Amino acid sequence: QVQLVESGGGLVQAGGSLRLSCAASGRTFSNYAMGWFRQAPGKEREFVAGNDWSGGSTYYAGSVKGRFTISRDNAKNTVFLQMNSLKPEDTAVYYCAAGGRFGLYDYWGQGTQVTVSS
Repeated sequence: QVQLVESGGGLVQAGGSLRLSCAASGRTFSNYAMGWFRQAPGKEREFVAGNDWSGGSTYYAGSVKGRFTISRDNAKNTVFLQMNSLKPEDTAVYYCAAGGRFGLYDYWGQGTQVTVSS
């Protein structure tokens, strides 16, 4: 079992930045691929970014590519999502997820709210 706890969400103006963190506990963090997802009100949960166990391979949704960066610190059991040039359409609850490989996630955090004002 892996427990995931997100933090770093908040209210920011359009064009601003936020850095989300997701702290993992329970099993060897470096065994897991990690991902970030988001869900806006009335919409389906969507993939935002992911990386492999080492962080050497990264993947992004087209809507965030060039603005968001996923990274991880395996020594601190933490994955990050740096979000720059935020837009109102980035407003959502952001979730981190862990799984055996990219695209297959078994564990989810409780989410952190990101609100971008225009």
